[in-house]
Amino acid sequence: MAWQILGIVFPIFALVLVGFAYARWRAPDMSAANRLNLEIFTPALIFSVLARKDFAFAAYLDLALAGTIVVLGSGLLAWPLARFLGYQARTFVPPMMFTNSGNMGLPLAVLAFGEQALPAAVVLFLVENFLHFSVGNALLEGRVHPLVLLRMPMLQATLAGVLVSLSGFAIPEPVMQAADLLGQVAIPLMLFALGVRLLGIDLREWRIGILGAVLCPLTGMLAAAAAMLWLSIDGLQAQQLWVFAALPPAVLNYMLAETYRQQPEQVASIVLLGNLAAVLVIPATLFLVVHWG
Repeated sequence: MAWQILGIVFPIFALVLVGFAYARWRAPDMSAANRLNLEIFTPALIFSVLARKDFAFAAYLDLALAGTIVVLGSGLLAWPLARFLGYQARTFVPPMMFTNSGNMGLPLAVLAFGEQALPAAVVLFLVENFLHFSVGNALLEGRVHPLVLLRMPMLQATLAGVLVSLSGFAIPEPVMQAADLLGQVAIPLMLFALGVRLLGIDLREWRIGILGAVLCPLTGMLAAAAAMLWLSIDGLQAQQLWVFAALPPAVLNYMLAETYRQQPEQVASIVLLGNLAAVLVIPATLFLVVHWG
């Protein structure tokens, strides 16, 4: 069992470590690569998964709702804790809600459960990403920009993929193969970029970082348990929901905190220590999921 879990998590953390080490050596500018991933590779991955003939959109509605409960429920649990501990809610709550469902969640799903798990992982990634750019931005800025959301390539790819799936239209196989090839770039590039991004984060606010590293998976798991009681989710989807709930804070939290000048040093520590803690949290979660799943 231990070797099985090590075999799942090692490739993920190895690619993150390669990105971190390369960043220390060369200090690469990842802005162009990250833009390509957000605008080309990840949308291609999303479309190629959703537009497949075997993707049954209705089969993932409960999972999408459960993912929403995990994200929003984590925020509801973290909000009073932040107020009680004397931290600004706009600083502490978003990293508890919005996790590395792309950088870590997608490769983790494939390595842990196989290629058949990718559609469910993509659904959870889309839920988290949509909520981050809507609810998350509203928490930091105080409003939502619907037109900005509609211009997001990932949302456009989602709508296109769902429309193709619901219509039953068969995309020519050479087109789907091209989309698959582009999408295969997304996951390793996400992991590499995560390692590069972690290099620029310091630990001056280590206390809030340790607290966040503990509470992020804890609030997620509690929210997932509540979702399980209400919704009919079992089997592979249930296993993936548990893993989704245990993921560490997304690096995007730090980038947005920096943009809106919302105590970025504190958010940076939450993100870094949360991702370091994932070295222990993710294997433990996989052990429980595999052992009792």
